[in-house]
Amino acid sequence: MQISADTAETFALRVLAWLVGNDELLPVFLGASGANEADLRARAAEPEFLGSVLDFLTMDDTWVVQCCDVLGVGYELPMQARQMLPGGDQVHWT
Repeated sequence: MQISADTAETFALRVLAWLVGNDELLPVFLGASGANEADLRARAAEPEFLGSVLDFLTMDDTWVVQCCDVLGVGYELPMQARQMLPGGDQVHWT
């Protein structure tokens, strides 16, 4: 099932809120992305930034499970949402 871009952005904002509330994982995201806390506030409405939030989340299945369990959504939603945001097209090399 494909979701809309608006739904993907809303979901990514929920993931960002979950991430901000995760004292162990937030510093990892900030270090990996080069963002700071001011960037989180300033860029939260940018679809490209929200895509990077989902890219980060989907790097580790444990993070996906934890986040989805807290948010009460299916484990497939992060990848579905990522595909709907800029840069989320899956590349097929064959």
